[in-house]
Amino acid sequence: MPALRTAPRTARTRRHAWAAPILAAAFLLTACGNPSEEETARTGNAGAADGTGTRINTSPEQNRIRTAKVDEIAAALPKRIRDRGTLEVANSTGSEPPLGLYATDNKTHIGVEVDIAYLLADVLGLKVHQNTVSWENVFIGLDSGKYDVGVSNITVTEERKDKYDFATYRKDDLAFEARKGSGWKINGPKDVAGRTVAVDSGTNQEKLLVEWSKEAEKAGLDPVDIKYYQDQTDTYLALESGRIDLYLGPNPTAAYHAATTGKTEVVGTSSGAGADLQGLIAATTKKGNGLVGPLADALNTVIDNGTYAQVLKRWGLSAEAVTRSEINPPGLPRTSS
Repeated sequence: MPALRTAPRTARTRRHAWAAPILAAAFLLTACGNPSEEETARTGNAGAADGTGTRINTSPEQNRIRTAKVDEIAAALPKRIRDRGTLEVANSTGSEPPLGLYATDNKTHIGVEVDIAYLLADVLGLKVHQNTVSWENVFIGLDSGKYDVGVSNITVTEERKDKYDFATYRKDDLAFEARKGSGWKINGPKDVAGRTVAVDSGTNQEKLLVEWSKEAEKAGLDPVDIKYYQDQTDTYLALESGRIDLYLGPNPTAAYHAATTGKTEVVGTSSGAGADLQGLIAATTKKGNGLVGPLADALNTVIDNGTYAQVLKRWGLSAEAVTRSEINPPGLPRTSS
């Protein structure tokens, strides 16, 4: 996880500029009760110390949700993987809760992506071998065949489909976060017109916000007053103090912060791919290696038997569930160079 700064920095204001899209994501939690401080220290629970937020077990002992092998699907695996007996999974150290984080022992990688990988391996009759690497090395390892599959919040894009096959398992959504009790509902450009909204530079959410600001102006409304901060700590200080009205970021990040602090709430969501396409997160494998079919079948198995829903609920991502895993669906469009 990125280091946090304690001292807020001055925001920069910009109305109509954004860099190339970068798909970001981070995390969200679901209610797990409010254990005592002593129990929290023993089991490793993340959440608000004052009891206003929710908590989740972040200890190495995860008690993961597991499922049974399906012989027919396992038999369809490439022989080299069946013979090896392990599923070589790549996930990124750059992920954040609940996608991926280190447990309280600072070495065990946990999170929703890890749990999904375990479900895949269970259905395929394999043992998980996690390879926690940098973001770029996920793809380098897939290219070389070192890793079988990337389960690391990877969005389907048309450009990536040139080199990789995808089996989808989660929506890629953005969220507007406001102070708790705001009463706001954000559904489109008119709802953000004239408001002060923070966003991270060079992201898909910035692109969406700039487009909505332009649409508001075309409709004769005030543009969005867009603010940029150096890090999330500064952004949330501004939100909680009322210096900004909203923060637009990845849905998991917003939902996690709202759930664990109890000080904010998600007041609207939108597809990370824009209004015309639902962005999708997918298990990613080297194109044509024969693995994407078994991966999709395994995902549909756990969707049908309910263990998939249990995993998403455990990490608070039920709203991003898909009803079926699709192979290579339409992805984010290519960007012009």
